[in-house]
Amino acid sequence: MLLFTVFKQFESRKPAGADAISYTQFMEEAKQGRINKVEVQGRTLMVTPSDGKAYSLTSPGDLWMTTDLMKYGVNVYGAEEQGQSLFMTLLIHLGPILLLIGFWFYMMRSMQGGGKGGAFSFGKSRARMLDESNNTVTFADVAGCDEAKEEVKEVVDFLKDPSKFQKLGGRIPRGVLLVGPPGTGKTLLAKAIAGEAKVPFFSISGSDFVEMFVGVGAARVRDMFENAKKSAPCIIFIDEIDAVGRHRGAGLGGGNDEREQTLNQMLVEMDGFDTNLGIIVCAATNRPDILDPALLRPGRFDRQVVVSLPDIRGREQILKVHMRKVPLSQNIEPAIIARGTPGFSGADLANLVNEAALFAARRNGRTVDMEDFEKAKDKIMMGTERRSMVMDEEEKKNTAYHESGHAILGKLLPKCDPVHKVTIIPRGRALGVTMSLPERDRFSYDRVFMSSQIAMLFGGRIAEELFMNQMTTGASNDFERATGLARDMVTRYGMSDALGPMVYADNEGEVFLGRSITKTTNMSEETMRKVDSEIRRIIDEQYNLARQLLVENSDKVHAMAKALLELETIDSDQIDDIMAGRPPRPPRSPSSQPPSDSTGGDTAPVRGEAATIA
Repeated sequence: MLLFTVFKQFESRKPAGADAISYTQFMEEAKQGRINKVEVQGRTLMVTPSDGKAYSLTSPGDLWMTTDLMKYGVNVYGAEEQGQSLFMTLLIHLGPILLLIGFWFYMMRSMQGGGKGGAFSFGKSRARMLDESNNTVTFADVAGCDEAKEEVKEVVDFLKDPSKFQKLGGRIPRGVLLVGPPGTGKTLLAKAIAGEAKVPFFSISGSDFVEMFVGVGAARVRDMFENAKKSAPCIIFIDEIDAVGRHRGAGLGGGNDEREQTLNQMLVEMDGFDTNLGIIVCAATNRPDILDPALLRPGRFDRQVVVSLPDIRGREQILKVHMRKVPLSQNIEPAIIARGTPGFSGADLANLVNEAALFAARRNGRTVDMEDFEKAKDKIMMGTERRSMVMDEEEKKNTAYHESGHAILGKLLPKCDPVHKVTIIPRGRALGVTMSLPERDRFSYDRVFMSSQIAMLFGGRIAEELFMNQMTTGASNDFERATGLARDMVTRYGMSDALGPMVYADNEGEVFLGRSITKTTNMSEETMRKVDSEIRRIIDEQYNLARQLLVENSDKVHAMAKALLELETIDSDQIDDIMAGRPPRPPRSPSSQPPSDSTGGDTAPVRGEAATIA
């Protein structure tokens, strides 16, 4: 529209002074003999008056104008029209069409991946390339996953010396899928593979393939592999591949799914008729159960490497890696910190070191000591302290008895994890917290352990009933977790003598993974009643057991509640004093050495108030 307006303005330009007078007035002056000469140039009239300055005007197309002028005695001359050149004429008439054709070619080239990073480069791959110079990550920077490193070291050997394996008939793996919980170092391990092999490393996220335009994802896959071919041998790393690698045919409706086209193109590029030799595809996900089976078969992702949460030795190694970056005091012992951080991933441990450094900076310290790590661990595991929250004495006393009920049962029940710390300082959403840490790595749970967990969860409410003669909403999450454990014991783990070793849980498949939209059940109504009856039996038995233990040890509950009201937080040593009938020892000073207790392991359920009292 803008170009059209400009061309129209060019066409309508007139000489300066044009139409100085009207055509009617011009003819009237010619009739009165005041016009000496008129030169006709197309529809432009160059008028020379008898007296005065010459001027021009546009003729309205009067057929009898020349005859009338000659009758009035005006000298009429004809002149060649000063038209535009041929080039300007072609430019004015064909210019807009040529511009539209050029713009169309530019759009088509951009859609096919041409150009460089323009606004319309939809089909161009967004993979970032790291070469040998700017990828300095090696296996020395990856700790806590020794088995996973051993699995991927063969890939490095393939890239460094492929002939070593090819002469024995072996071929380089096409793909490596890193599977594990979030924060375990899957991306870091992939970068270490490229850093060790000293080959180019293309990094892209699975969501970068997904676009609002159909076919763009497949175009980006093609462009990514085309770029990788130019740098082969190389590694392509796709983070969160579940964004494009989900089951085909998933969802409630049919139609042409953009994700499916992207996945189909990826399957062809990894192992199709035109196989890309020298390109290793490395991908990471924490949802391997939703990936398409065609993506997981040998020839595409030949290896699935599990990067699990680190054990106590792995946590110690990871802590040492991250502690290189901060100044440490002499009393730092990574082994003790590792025992006190069960269930932490590599990202959690990095956050722990960072939080400890922030605590040290907050007190204007020059080095980070064990007290800073203890505070950082409590903040991460139990939440941030809310000392500004005002609680009246009645509510504070109720919280003290509630947490004492949890802690006393944790010391008395069999196979319970040792109670590490009890506090009535509000943290996060909880009014108080009882924290237990396992003594060793735990990989499975037996029937006695789970029953003890249920009884311990009921300790808070029972203590409120026995010693405060009231019930509060603070135990709502305790009940929810206890009921969930009892239901799992009956329906999933076969820990019920009445129902036996059979799974009674409902189908919890997700609709958008291609599963059934309606929940199916393996139970008749009679069996459902038996399941509910068994769950009720387990809960009642553990509730009565917890009540009996708290009644028999009421003196210890009163002593612990009194200590909590005075000290607000008590540790494992003070809890041991109370259980032995001794007055609790004074709190440990911040400058003292850290305790060498055996409160370490791998899974640490944090028990406490999960909801503030409304």
